[in-house]
Amino acid sequence: MAETKNQQGFVFSGKKRSSTGQDGDDDFIVANKKSMFSTGLPSMWEDPAAALASARHEFGEHGGVNMSIEASATFTVMEPETMRRMFAGELGPDRDFFIYSRHFNPTVLNLGRQMAALEGTEAAYCTASGMSAISSVLLQLCSSGGHMVASRTLYGGTHALLTHFLPRACNITTTFVDINDHEMVKNAMVEGQTKVLYFESMSNPTLTVANIPELSRIAHDKGATVVVDNTFSPMVLSPARLGADVVVHSISKFISGGADIIAGAVCGPANLVNSMMDLQHGALMLLGPTMNAKVAFELSERIPHLGLRMKEHCHRAMVYATKIKKLGLNVIYPGLEDHPQHELLKSMANKEYGFGGLLCIDMETEERANRLMNHLQNCTQFGFMAVSLGYYETLMSCSGSSTSSELNDEEQALAGISPGLVRISVGFVGTLAQKWSQFEKAFSRLQDSGLYKN
Repeated sequence: MAETKNQQGFVFSGKKRSSTGQDGDDDFIVANKKSMFSTGLPSMWEDPAAALASARHEFGEHGGVNMSIEASATFTVMEPETMRRMFAGELGPDRDFFIYSRHFNPTVLNLGRQMAALEGTEAAYCTASGMSAISSVLLQLCSSGGHMVASRTLYGGTHALLTHFLPRACNITTTFVDINDHEMVKNAMVEGQTKVLYFESMSNPTLTVANIPELSRIAHDKGATVVVDNTFSPMVLSPARLGADVVVHSISKFISGGADIIAGAVCGPANLVNSMMDLQHGALMLLGPTMNAKVAFELSERIPHLGLRMKEHCHRAMVYATKIKKLGLNVIYPGLEDHPQHELLKSMANKEYGFGGLLCIDMETEERANRLMNHLQNCTQFGFMAVSLGYYETLMSCSGSSTSSELNDEEQALAGISPGLVRISVGFVGTLAQKWSQFEKAFSRLQDSGLYKN
């Protein structure tokens, strides 16, 4: 359906345009490939919540306050010539000409606009998973024989992609570095050969905070594109506003919030997203990690309250980290003043969102980590032993034997992952007093067992 705007900038459905230009709009015939992703935002970007509120609002087909779900796999045209022009790239989604939902779908396209607003980028494309977003953008930016530099500390699946799959299948190699050793990063990058610098804004699982402005400057001086995984810190950090070129997300985590959806996103310049949708060379177009329109609708209804959820995740993480530290446990949280990048994060973070919704407790050995988690789940109901993060319930896992198990012992040591590192994604159900009491009781049981002593 075509769209019209009222004076407030809201978008209503309308009749689909004819490709002959008979509606009197002579300038629509050649598609403006940038505008198909446009968020409708003013040029001055202030804050992720403000940006989301300023983005255009899609109403439903019959005036519903929520947009309609376009569940069609394929789309009809009004004139035979229209289809040829769509395939030739003359008509496109910017004017509501859709071919097939693997290319563009109106509902998924709207979620992409929300993600672009959230990250302050020109464009975004939403995918079927976070890994599909990561792999697609790296394959678009790197050709056979290409070289990347990446942080040593990455999600295990990403590390396996860079260490094993891309060299074997694509002849793309990666040099891993300590992302906080800027001289090491600079020396690893070869001007003219290194295509990408890849890192996580907050590393999984060690919660190391990357200096995004400085790393972006180093990479750009070498002619490389900066790709940042911001899954751990939506709303808290805005990498594109700090100098990064591309921001990727596993939407499955905080953005979804329900641990019920697998999804991803690539946020970046419109020319990059367009290139990824090219009929001949586009990684997204040809690999086909398509998001279902019903999933996109579900997610689009959750993004407006992401800011509220993140504030509570972060608030509780800060409270727990402070209290856990007083118990004598080795807690890692960027909100604590003794965290090595505490001041750096304060200087980069969007105001009022806190320091992230994850914390880590280093129990030193896997046995102690497992015993603590067992008490927290099975004795006091503080949280669940499960991978993933961003859920409204607290989730816990021993990273070395779970989400970072793709790294061997040496790689885990280099990444700073202790065998007893417990990653905790802090939820917000229950009262703070209730949940803290559950933690204290579990810790007391651990001490009584004799396995842990201060």
